[in-house]
Amino acid sequence: MTEMNAIGWFDIYVNDMERAAAFYQTVLGRELQPLGDPTGENQMMSFPADMSAYGAGGALSKSAHSSPGPGGTVVYFSAEDCAVEEARVNEAGGVVIRPKFSIGEFGFVSLCQDTEGNIFGISSMK
Repeated sequence: MTEMNAIGWFDIYVNDMERAAAFYQTVLGRELQPLGDPTGENQMMSFPADMSAYGAGGALSKSAHSSPGPGGTVVYFSAEDCAVEEARVNEAGGVVIRPKFSIGEFGFVSLCQDTEGNIFGISSMK
C-alpha cells in the first residue's frame, strides 16, 4: 500500500455561493476559482491548491445533498479503494449515506456518517 496523507480533500457547504466566496476570499486574501463538478449536481469554487504539495485542497460546495452550519464541512479521507473502507462503516456503527460513486477524472467517493452524526467522505482513484 502506498503511504498517503490522511486527508485528501474538503468541502465547505454553503447556501449562497457568491456571499461565501466573497467571505473566504476576503478573509484568506486568496482568489477562489470555479471548479467544474463531474457529477453536475453541485456548484463549486476551489481554494488555491497545489495537489503535489503537502496538505489538502478543498472547495466551497453548494449541494442539494448537504447544507451549511454545524456539521456542514465534509472531510474526505484518502484510500486505495474507498469501497474497502466503506464496507467497514456499518459494522463499526456508522451509516453509508451514498455508496461509492464516480467523480469522473478525480476518482471515486463514498459518503458516510460516523457514530456521532458527522458526515465524512472516503476518496480513491479506483
